[in-house]
Amino acid sequence: MLKLDGITIQFGGLTALKDVSFSMGTDQVVGLVGPNGAGKTTLFNAISGLVKPTHGSVSFDGIELGRKPLYTRARVGIGRTFQIPQPMHELTVRENLVVAQRFGNGRVDHARIDEILKFMDLYDQAGSDAATGLALQQLKRLEVAKALATEPKLLLLDEVLAGLETNGKRYFTAKLEELHEKFKIGILIIEHDIETVSTLCHRVVVLNFGKVIADGTPDAVFRDPEVIKSYTGAGHA
Repeated sequence: MLKLDGITIQFGGLTALKDVSFSMGTDQVVGLVGPNGAGKTTLFNAISGLVKPTHGSVSFDGIELGRKPLYTRARVGIGRTFQIPQPMHELTVRENLVVAQRFGNGRVDHARIDEILKFMDLYDQAGSDAATGLALQQLKRLEVAKALATEPKLLLLDEVLAGLETNGKRYFTAKLEELHEKFKIGILIIEHDIETVSTLCHRVVVLNFGKVIADGTPDAVFRDPEVIKSYTGAGHA
């Protein structure tokens, strides 16, 4: 279980997150939504170790992560993607997964890598240059595949559907549902597309100005007057 307790992050005079607390199990698919600038990616950075909270704590499966390095968080079971795909240059698709797997658990399991490549429909591109040989949707698949290679219990997906056409979004939504069931992995996903969130997620947490303003089922959250106001009001870039 992921547990966030009173996470506050300040950058100089700017408070990016203020007293954010919630928990989720690895049996859940949870949407993290909110207007641009609400603090969603900053929260992911706090969970994955890229940013240290000013106050508050992050724990996973009862392990207090504190100031533990990124590889430690990967090895306790937290995988992460980025909104802008970040393939490792001059490496093939397969080699990207090999590096990610060694980082995540200290060993390489080629059978597992083959399984992930096939699952993410990348097996035929395994020998391609990851940085130059893939289209956008394939790069998005590679982001997820690299995260899967670390053998996570929880995946943090940062706008993995961003920039995709309708068919691409449908593909990814179905693939993530299948991933959750097949690999028994929890998913916390940042996503702006309300239809996708409503289809994919069991639960939705809404951030606005760095604070949690709603937490519940998609139907209840997207009918919440405060949530509606957060999307239609002024004050966000």
